[in-house]
Amino acid sequence: MKSYPSITGEIRRGVPVYVFDKLDGSNVRAEWTRKRGFHKFGKRTTLLDPAYDVTPFLCEAPDLIVEDFSDDLGEICRLKRWDKATFFFEFWGPSSFAGVHVDEPHRVTLIDVAVHRRGWMPARDFVRTFMGLDHATLLHHGNFTQKFQRMIETGTLPGMTFEGVVCKGTRSNGLPFMFKRKSEAWLQKLRERCEGDDKLYERLR
Repeated sequence: MKSYPSITGEIRRGVPVYVFDKLDGSNVRAEWTRKRGFHKFGKRTTLLDPAYDVTPFLCEAPDLIVEDFSDDLGEICRLKRWDKATFFFEFWGPSSFAGVHVDEPHRVTLIDVAVHRRGWMPARDFVRTFMGLDHATLLHHGNFTQKFQRMIETGTLPGMTFEGVVCKGTRSNGLPFMFKRKSEAWLQKLRERCEGDDKLYERLR
């Protein structure tokens, strides 16, 4: 099952990007096939088995994905004649922070999709295809300016939640790219949570 790539913090300027709100949670994924529907689930880089996985609360993710998305995404896949696709979600709750979750209601929100033999769906197509479903909120489409960057860092970008944003675009060769930018308040909270562990801070930021 395809894994989600690491997102760089290196900003690309001078090219239009789709800017999505970055929910503060854990990346989970689900593989859909025409024959079996959603049948395989994973964390960002490893498989997730609710019967054996001991990661707190993430074992809720498969049921949430099936309950909230199975019918709609299955219909879309069949209409588009996809044989197999991997859907990526953010698993989160109101108190989730830096991949740590507490005992409260959780949700899964669609953030990306990779279609077998076609690759990653461009951001423009993603927004159009999944309109009406619970997916990452599109906040802006256009160039990533210094002024826009400062709004993210200060947490004043309308519609942005606490963590920051993920920006997606397409290179001149047609390949997609992504980068992220986080709010200063979120980074400060992370630094306090890490209690001087610089390696942990760099890994989580």
